[in-house]
Amino acid sequence: MLLARVLGGRPGPDARPARDLVWDSRAVEPGAAFVALPGTRTHGEAYAEDALARGAALVIGPQARDRGLQVDDPYRALLRLGRWLRTGFPGVVAGVSGSVGKTSTKEALARALDWPATEGNLNTPPALTRFFWHLSPDAEGAVVELGIDRPGEMDELLELTAPDLGVLTAIAPVHLEGLGSLEAVAREKLKLLAASPLRLAHVDLRHWGLPEGTRTYGFDPAANFAGEALELGCAETRFRYAGRTLRLGVLGRGAALAALAALAAAELLGRDVRVAAERLEALKPAPGRLEPLRAGGTLWLNDSYNASPKAVEAALEVLARCPGPRGVVLGTMRELGPEAERWHLEAAERVMATADRALFVGEFAAAMAAGRPGATAAASVEEASERLPDWSRGLASVLVKGSRALALERLLEGIRA
Repeated sequence: MLLARVLGGRPGPDARPARDLVWDSRAVEPGAAFVALPGTRTHGEAYAEDALARGAALVIGPQARDRGLQVDDPYRALLRLGRWLRTGFPGVVAGVSGSVGKTSTKEALARALDWPATEGNLNTPPALTRFFWHLSPDAEGAVVELGIDRPGEMDELLELTAPDLGVLTAIAPVHLEGLGSLEAVAREKLKLLAASPLRLAHVDLRHWGLPEGTRTYGFDPAANFAGEALELGCAETRFRYAGRTLRLGVLGRGAALAALAALAAAELLGRDVRVAAERLEALKPAPGRLEPLRAGGTLWLNDSYNASPKAVEAALEVLARCPGPRGVVLGTMRELGPEAERWHLEAAERVMATADRALFVGEFAAAMAAGRPGATAAASVEEASERLPDWSRGLASVLVKGSRALALERLLEGIRA
């Protein structure tokens, strides 16, 4: 059995060849291999029988079973499998990481180069291993997103993906609970560039000491790949690159930087930049990322996909160009560590400098609203939903932003209907 040889495991007598790889028993379909990974609360072994009942071809885990592949450490086995699959892929692999903007940049690269890419923000070792499992060897290249929230995780991802091109978008205060400090974030993220033969980073990251040979992009004349004449509208985004004006249907500085990174990557890889630009102009707003919705005379900007201090600042830059009066619904920004309240109070200041009204949601809402005329606090999304109709009355433009865990898009369900 090939899988047993790759993983160094001990197959049971009834183990079958697998055509998919999953680690959530609820996602098992007949013929899939179920990897029993250790979790924070329970081990995947607790769900092995459920996976088999759903038709799993075999269970990869520490226990011996007839329809199984016994391995000592399922997580390390998964990394080994991912690396083996990656080694067998002959195309170019571009790896994208950063505190903010990595998913948008990954999708821009995939569109500009016409390469397959990991879905959404699936950027962990299990998701990447499954991506390489299904990746066609005939693809010219592939784009993968690398997400980390603890020390050492980038080393695992680089061992698995071995990127030919590394793209680093930003270093910002995100995942501080696991990484501890901004310096630690930088140390982990910069490993991507050090491990990649071709290196591309946002020009603002120069002060972090970029590895030798790193090329930069940005709306700065000092960048190796410099965009010009950036216009951040409420309906479209424009900028010039290599003598061409791009008109993007996606909004915000982050979207413009993602497109610029994709054009720079195309140049680095020797691809036709004109063709890449044409593909980028066909991009549409992704759900939850400055996605415009119109209802009852109000423009709603659904930016509920995620939130960090830097991302809030970028979203407000777009809102400032939209018709007034303006409102902001801002939910809790997660994983900011012991100084989370300070970051939220600073964000509240920025919000009130742009908006006529604010509805702050979550654990820091009361402190954010205190003493600020036009600011309202809601302890939960449910409370915010009750307040929203009266609060938003008369507003021409409203930005809705918060960390993914809050699912603030629930506030917009009535508007979408």
